[in-house]
Amino acid sequence: MASQVLPLELIDRCIGSRIWVIMKNDREFSGTLLGFDDFVNMVLEDVTEFEITAEGTNKTKLNQTLLNGNNICMLIPGSNGPED
Repeated sequence: MASQVLPLELIDRCIGSRIWVIMKNDREFSGTLLGFDDFVNMVLEDVTEFEITAEGTNKTKLNQTLLNGNNICMLIPGSNGPED
C-alpha cells in the first residue's frame, strides 16, 4: 500500500530549508522557509527576489519577507531560484 503525503505535510517538512516560490505575477522568491499557516502565507529569511521584466531579471536581497498564500502559484523545495 502506497503512503500518502498531504500538501501541507510536504511544506512542513521544508521548514528550515531553501525553497523557491513562484508567484502569480512576474516575481519569484528564493529563501529559507521559517514558517507558514493554513492559508500557505509564508515567512522566508535570507531572501532573493527575482522580478522578471522585458529587459531581464532584477534581483533584490531581503532579510525577511512575508508572502501572501493567495498569490503563490508554485513551490519548489530545495531550489535556489531560477538561476539554479
